[in-house]
Amino acid sequence: MKKLLIPLLLVVGLIVVAIAVFGSSYNNFVQLEEDVNQSYAQLESQLQRRLDLIPNLVETVKGFADQEQEVIDSVTEARSSMANAGSVEEQAEADAELSGALSRLLVVVENYPEIRSSENFQQLSDELAGTENRIAVARQDYNGSVTEFNREVRSFPGNMVAGIFGFDEKEYFEADAGAEDAPDVDFGTDEE
Repeated sequence: MKKLLIPLLLVVGLIVVAIAVFGSSYNNFVQLEEDVNQSYAQLESQLQRRLDLIPNLVETVKGFADQEQEVIDSVTEARSSMANAGSVEEQAEADAELSGALSRLLVVVENYPEIRSSENFQQLSDELAGTENRIAVARQDYNGSVTEFNREVRSFPGNMVAGIFGFDEKEYFEADAGAEDAPDVDFGTDEE
């Protein structure tokens, strides 16, 4: 009987340790997934804030520069694409399209000093610049959360727990190639 007791205790001990490791790893996945979801919600919130600013910006520019309708239309179309994007990848593509359209709009504004001197435009451009900064931070936070989650999915014993419980790698929010090369725009609004 004593000969069976020691191996039995070892087996029971190993089972308890395995359950503890798997339970801890599962709980870690739940926490990491919640971090990804929370940071994605923050990113979506900032993207929505930018979408809400765009109609006012477009109307301000439209009032001064009717002949720039093509650029204004591209901003409106890009905004619509962004609003209708579903997956992280679609949102990243639409975000890059919208950023490019906004850059073209801001380049057009450089040709119209009366727009730059408009108090409404100055306020909107300040809000847009602040929002762009918040989007960059939110994107960085989201991608950081995704990195932690994906690292856990690929490492041991997380890869076993991920396979058992269906935790899949998350997508990064990545800009399209060339999106990081947005033109520098100086409205000269600080000049007296």
